Amino acid sequence: MTHVRPTRQERVLVVEDDPTLRLGLVKTLRSAGFQVDVAKTGPEGLESFLADRPDLVLLDLMLPGKNGYEVCQEIRAEDDDIPVIFITAKGEEEDKVRGLRLGADDYVTKPFGVSELLARVDAALRRRRKREVSTTLVQVGLAMVDFRSYRVTKNGEPVEFTALELKLLRFFLDREDQLLTRQQLLDGVWGADYFGTDRTVDNFVNRLRQKLEPDPKSPRLFVTVRGGGYRFQRGGGAGPVDSGQPCG
Repeated sequence: MTHVRPTRQERVLVVEDDPTLRLGLVKTLRSAGFQVDVAKTGPEGLESFLADRPDLVLLDLMLPGKNGYEVCQEIRAEDDDIPVIFITAKGEEEDKVRGLRLGADDYVTKPFGVSELLARVDAALRRRRKREVSTTLVQVGLAMVDFRSYRVTKNGEPVEFTALELKLLRFFLDREDQLLTRQQLLDGVWGADYFGTDRTVDNFVNRLRQKLEPDPKSPRLFVTVRGGGYRFQRGGGAGPVDSGQPCG
């Protein structure tokens, strides 16, 4: 009877300079069904990460070119969410603390068992999936917004949204309770090279209000701060800071 190897969608990047350990990691991960990319140095690891955007990185600490700390720091500058697990012979507490403070999700000290490694990989990916669900399916007022499928329902009924309207809503959600100027909104949603005006932002905010506010004439989600810009508060707060009308 032929054994069918399990297949998974997740791609793991292994950054390890030791050829024996690297081969062992690749075989272990592939036998568990993962797709695997490899890199032998810190710079190669960063290049592979930027080119292919894996789902998880297994990162050795002592690497030529750039050490694991430097690689992790640069990965975090590009992506706050991808799981990074250090694999290293260093087991001192201060090394672990430094790695975790730089944004690593876990730390496995050599030698380690295959089952332990796979369990830690699965746990890190599981945490990431939970975070994705919490950020892709969001309740805003009476509406449920699914950013993955680009669908919005309100009281069970579909609400039509454009991709740009959802991009603006995502920008507000990621900066909840922050005062955002119109220029910040233009740069963040339309792009710094877009030659829009304050009225462009006002019109789109009004569209979001019409579709998401219980009472668009008295907005409690997308609040105008006179002379400043807008603040999004999902809880609805106690009402507008100043008025619900665009400020001039």
